[in-house]
Amino acid sequence: MIPGGFLPDSPVVNVLIIVIATGFIWFGSGWLEESAEHLSAYYGLPAVVQGSIVVAVGSSFPELSSVVFTAIEGTFDMGVGAIVGSAIFNILVIPALSGLVTDGDLDTNRTIVYKEAQFYMIAVAALVVTLSLAVIYVPVPDGPELAGNLTRPLAALPLLLYGLYLFIQWQDVSDHDAGGVTDGTDIGREWGKLAVGLVVILVAVERLVGSVESLSHTFGIPAFLAGVTIIAAATSLPDTLVSVRSAQTGNGITSIGNVLGSNTFDLLVAIPIGVLIVGSVSVDFAVAVPMLGVLTLATVLLFSFLRTDLSVTTFESYALLFAYGLFVAWIVAETAGVTHLIKGA
Repeated sequence: MIPGGFLPDSPVVNVLIIVIATGFIWFGSGWLEESAEHLSAYYGLPAVVQGSIVVAVGSSFPELSSVVFTAIEGTFDMGVGAIVGSAIFNILVIPALSGLVTDGDLDTNRTIVYKEAQFYMIAVAALVVTLSLAVIYVPVPDGPELAGNLTRPLAALPLLLYGLYLFIQWQDVSDHDAGGVTDGTDIGREWGKLAVGLVVILVAVERLVGSVESLSHTFGIPAFLAGVTIIAAATSLPDTLVSVRSAQTGNGITSIGNVLGSNTFDLLVAIPIGVLIVGSVSVDFAVAVPMLGVLTLATVLLFSFLRTDLSVTTFESYALLFAYGLFVAWIVAETAGVTHLIKGA
């Protein structure tokens, strides 16, 4: 019965809850992102830091919530799937949509390409190494051949790398001379709006995860694949909103910075926090790594487009959307049993 025993646990009710929860995620994220932008302006943060840290962490809260709830409920594979699926969506779809809503090309700069994008690629590699160490040193007894337990010491490795990322960003803030915009800003109100947005997102994601888990059991969809598709799309709404809106106002740096910063946070912070909460979780290397391989290819594709004239053209935007279409088609084929590239699913 859901929620609280008042509604039947049926596919129709679960789909309805998913739609409503997604709407609340969008609503809460709007408050969160608006307050984050005002706070960034108030404290005088540079655009790249605003996009890759403040706004990115705020818009990543749905992904973080999904990992925490799936870890608590014992469906951590679904949470990891949501993170990876959301990261692929962010890399391919959001820059494409941002490029299509601008008048001309979506402009970036060398800071985005040579700092944010390259550090993000390091984050992907760090997560693969962490999962590899789990399989090698903490294998799951009587479990799948390539399953390993992510423990708290292993989860600390990506967090340490994110600490380095924050140090680099702090250096950029120290070198930035712009003063804060304090006129007309009620700082207490903005912090309060941010807190309310976080609470709304937290409750909505908890309902979303529960309904998706129920649907996955009903239709026999593997938890990882359910996370990659349904939860990933819903939790990516905040990132889409803030990046497209930034692109429309001509701020391509904040738009792309949000995408890369959000993905960096998801991989290096969201997944480890889920592990820290429950102590140890099992991850099937055979399921996770093929998806991370797709994420790596998507990242290389976006990096290539960003480096070419430091912009994303209309043609490149359509190419990114086409690549995501291929990814979705592959996931459908895996779920239907047409292909078997994901061995553990």
